Amino acid sequence: MDFEALQQKHRKELRDLQATITSKKKSATKKTRRGINAECEALERELKERQAQELAELDGPTQSTTSDQEEQEEPESKPEAESEQTPDLSSLTISEPDPKSTPEPPQAEPQQPQQQQQRKPNRQKARLARRAAEQEAAIEKAALEAQSIPNLKKKEQAALQAQFDKLGLEQHDITPDGHCLYSAFSHQLSLLGEVPREGEKEGYKACREKAAAFMESHREDFEPFLGDVDGGFDEYVKKVRDTAEWGGQLEVLALARAYGVVARIVQGEGRVEVLNEDGDKEKEVWLAYYRHIYSLGEHYNSLVKVEKS
Repeated sequence: MDFEALQQKHRKELRDLQATITSKKKSATKKTRRGINAECEALERELKERQAQELAELDGPTQSTTSDQEEQEEPESKPEAESEQTPDLSSLTISEPDPKSTPEPPQAEPQQPQQQQQRKPNRQKARLARRAAEQEAAIEKAALEAQSIPNLKKKEQAALQAQFDKLGLEQHDITPDGHCLYSAFSHQLSLLGEVPREGEKEGYKACREKAAAFMESHREDFEPFLGDVDGGFDEYVKKVRDTAEWGGQLEVLALARAYGVVARIVQGEGRVEVLNEDGDKEKEVWLAYYRHIYSLGEHYNSLVKVEKS
């Protein structure tokens, strides 16, 4: 790997680390903040050490090559130095020393190798040092930004709990696995005395089949809301039916209309979204929508009525 490719790799690693740090600190609670901060510091330290090692490994062959060249060139400069220091004996004559003054022999100035005098500063090392300093500054900036992010998780939890208390509801936890919307809707249907079934499929799988089939048969009602989705409408519906693709309001609306129920979604902002108001008022589906509380992202839970004692 050449120097430019290594730089690009390091920049990507830095961006990924900044995103990871921001995500971890955003989801931290008061109890876990200290541990997450320590983990983030360890990640920063490991990245710096590894990148420094990679830079040193890349720079190593260049330095050894320069040293080898210097060792090979030094013997060529020695004869020149010896010839300058060796006087011509044929031009000397023997004479009596002056008793009044005995001059000290002149001290020859040490001859510095010509290669050392002409050596230029290592620009590559300077670039690497500058790049390392920039990366360290960027990491520190990301850490400061993460600390300044408001605790959206606590704010959302407080708003939702206030709505739950007001409406006499409590949450029924659903596994955050990509099928959460369909599992929550299936749970609500079971509370209404209905077991969602499509062929041999039950539960969330049946809800996926039902939503996909309804969207296909009412294409004109849903396609305009998808915009320039990858693969177009048909590919989108296929993901709804056959994958663990996360579901949203379009799928809630499709399920509510397909099963003829009213869907009520308690939002993190403290409001209640109502879909398919023309459905059977005796059959209401209650869901809770979370944006910040769950570390994996957006999530749906099922809501049940609190039994009064």
